[in-house]
Amino acid sequence: MSVYKLLTNYARLIRNRRYFPLWLGQLFSNLGDTLHYIALVAWVYQRTGSSLAVSGAVFFEVVPVILLAPVAGVVIDRFPRKFILIAADVARAGLVLALLATTELWQIYVIITLLTAAGVFFNPAVSATLPTLLDEDDLLAANSVSWSTGRFVQILGSALALGIIGVIGAEAAFVFNTLTFLVSAALILLLPIPQGEKVPARGWQGFVTDAREGLQYARTDWFISRLVLVQALASFSVGATSALLVVLAQQHYQLPPGGFGSFIMAIGVGALLGPFLLGLLARNYQRSHWLFGPYVIRGIGDVLLAVFTAPPLAWLLLFIYGLNTSSGMIVYQTWLQRHVPNNMRGRVFTWLDVVWNAMKVISLGIGGWIAEQTSVEVVYYFGGTLLALSGVLGIILLRNEPQPKTVENPL
Repeated sequence: MSVYKLLTNYARLIRNRRYFPLWLGQLFSNLGDTLHYIALVAWVYQRTGSSLAVSGAVFFEVVPVILLAPVAGVVIDRFPRKFILIAADVARAGLVLALLATTELWQIYVIITLLTAAGVFFNPAVSATLPTLLDEDDLLAANSVSWSTGRFVQILGSALALGIIGVIGAEAAFVFNTLTFLVSAALILLLPIPQGEKVPARGWQGFVTDAREGLQYARTDWFISRLVLVQALASFSVGATSALLVVLAQQHYQLPPGGFGSFIMAIGVGALLGPFLLGLLARNYQRSHWLFGPYVIRGIGDVLLAVFTAPPLAWLLLFIYGLNTSSGMIVYQTWLQRHVPNNMRGRVFTWLDVVWNAMKVISLGIGGWIAEQTSVEVVYYFGGTLLALSGVLGIILLRNEPQPKTVENPL
């Protein structure tokens, strides 16, 4: 497919009034989140100088997912998703602002926990809502547009972070992120989100029954059951390496605190271009190598990150990492949105989040301990190898997945 046609389809989607407010709101929110993330991990590491403290910050980003996701999935399927999205954005705006009043590490951890708790409701609700706003044939293009523009602002945010953290301080990034959450909430008010099919059960027993139904679907469905297995191994592989990238940047590559932003920028540039290459080169997205091949490539890249010591080589590896990971994420989201019925999406998406984050917690604990006892490089050796193996496993397990139809490249 030509670049012109690809960009024309992207522009058509952005002009869609059923999609534009969601896209624009997430654009602002992604910019704020990038600044916030870089500022937060650099802030924690500067205050403590500890790899375990950084792992702890990420730990408290995943625990609420494990505890709340089963309930959140039922809430998303039962109640108006528009209300859920707006409430989550407003709550996160207030919590980010509260970071300015923290004086102890435990206070930061509490706020991180509450921020993640709100995100547990927001992120799966967005994924579950998108198929109700667009035709099925537009889903892949919409996921590509969202991912590409999100990565563009990630690049912008990374560049801004280099100056903001060094000149003004992390606090400015937190204030900006607060404003982006409020902008996102205001734009979601404009979305014509349908009520959809609500789960009829009521009461606590109904919640438990509904959650079990979602788990039963995930366990018995051919695609989801195999996907869970691969995702568990992949999360165990990348949990520690993702969290300790700031430590790798400062210890292994000898970069200043703000230099970590250059690593995030390199990932963002690759992630920005990944969807374009996917649209230009791929013809059938329902082949397992499009979903799991990126795991193999990133795994090899993680190992090489611990081998090389020159920052330009790290930027190249992280650029490739962003390039292929973005393609894999787009295919992943599109497969799920097409495969899972609307009245099950909230529960299935959150159960997948539970598995991913449960394994991430284990990875963070083991990885943080290994980094303290040996070196951060050892974490990347083990994590990269396991991730590559998980990609190979996924390609094997899902190569013969039964499909109701073959979906050609709609871009």
